[in-house]
Amino acid sequence: MKYKFTNYIFNSFIKSISSASLINKSGIFILTILCLNLFSLKAYSQKNSKDTTPSFTINQCIDYAMKHQPGLQISMVNISIAKANNAINLSGLYPQVGATANLTHYFQLPTTISNATGTPIPVKSGVINTSIPGIGITQALYSPSLMYAYKAAPLYIKQAEQVTDSIKIELVTTVYKTFYGLLLTLEQIDVLKEDTIRLGENVRNAYHQFKGGIVDETDYEEATITLNNSKAQLKQVSENVIPQYAVLKQLMGYPPEKQFNIIYDTAQMMKEITIDTSKQLEYEKRIEVKELATEQALQHQMSDYYRHVALPTVSAFYNYNYEFQNNEFSKLYANAYPNSLIGLSIGVPVFDGFWRKQNLKKSHLEEKRLDWSLIALKSQLNTEYTTALANYKSNLYNLQLQQENQAMAKRVYFVVSLQYKQGIVAYLNVITAESNLITSNINYLNSLYQLLSSKIELEKAMGDISY
Repeated sequence: MKYKFTNYIFNSFIKSISSASLINKSGIFILTILCLNLFSLKAYSQKNSKDTTPSFTINQCIDYAMKHQPGLQISMVNISIAKANNAINLSGLYPQVGATANLTHYFQLPTTISNATGTPIPVKSGVINTSIPGIGITQALYSPSLMYAYKAAPLYIKQAEQVTDSIKIELVTTVYKTFYGLLLTLEQIDVLKEDTIRLGENVRNAYHQFKGGIVDETDYEEATITLNNSKAQLKQVSENVIPQYAVLKQLMGYPPEKQFNIIYDTAQMMKEITIDTSKQLEYEKRIEVKELATEQALQHQMSDYYRHVALPTVSAFYNYNYEFQNNEFSKLYANAYPNSLIGLSIGVPVFDGFWRKQNLKKSHLEEKRLDWSLIALKSQLNTEYTTALANYKSNLYNLQLQQENQAMAKRVYFVVSLQYKQGIVAYLNVITAESNLITSNINYLNSLYQLLSSKIELEKAMGDISY
């Protein structure tokens, strides 16, 4: 069965039913039937009209959320940011090229002391005008920080991707449960509609029996009270649909000002409520364990960095200068005197105030803390799994019982209603049977929703949520 909920049609139905209390009570049932016929005509008309409002299945809701949910899109941007950060950190692996140029004019030339004759003699050296454009290239050969950036780069991307996967799993779980909660409300509306129809018939029967002198006026009044209570409950449940749609829109990233309908296949839904409960929990499938493993790997790389940070940094450099010199500025660029050089640069830390030692100690302690965190996490995941499994089994059993109760309540109500029409039982029996029927119907829907929700929780606990 496919179900489309249209708020306008249902509100028309509620208003029509409510207006029945303003007229002669003897015609309340007739007006109820007319309102239901009007509802059917409106529903049929809307179904066959050109309705541009989109309709989504549960899978389509999830697909839409994967493309438009803001929180998920932010996490995907974070993956790109992680890649950009890695590119920044690894930029030192490439040659660093820089160009320089300077122009110098001496008002007084520098002085040097010459000992060529055995006697120190001050001599002016250099030329008045100098211009030296040049280029310098530096290439890192070994650096502990660059080695850490190189080894940690894939782990940072993996970490960002796992955060996104975690958000996806939580999003799928929440969309499923919200979708099922909305379906529960829509199904409850159907049940309450049927209840209102039955109570309208009871009001008519009680009225005719009262007029015929078979029962007293209290039966008729009790029937009317019950009908009014049912209408109030129906109105309350129908109003709950609006905020539930709002929650689903928020989860999907759907524009709040736009509308959509939900559709579902009840038969297919019933086929999907079963799950293999004999499967054992595999911790490695849980995203939380994967995230913690990545964090442990990153912390191990940090310890490795502090372990090797005392090693020297080695880099090669090459400089090329195209020097111009002349005492006359107009002839400065007439002749060039180029020079170039190549060399190695080595830097060795001698004493850092025990910075490396204390950081290495801290990193080892953080590794130990993560090991304990993994033990605690596995214990928590096992508790989640066992709880989810127990809830699923109990809800499955409860659904089976509620199905039996629903069938028996329908049969009891039919028999008691027939007996009341024949004057065999009091109207109190009808009220009790009607109450049991509506309760059994609502309980069945609640048990179905609880089972579907517990199935999703069990799949999440087992790490089997797909997205």
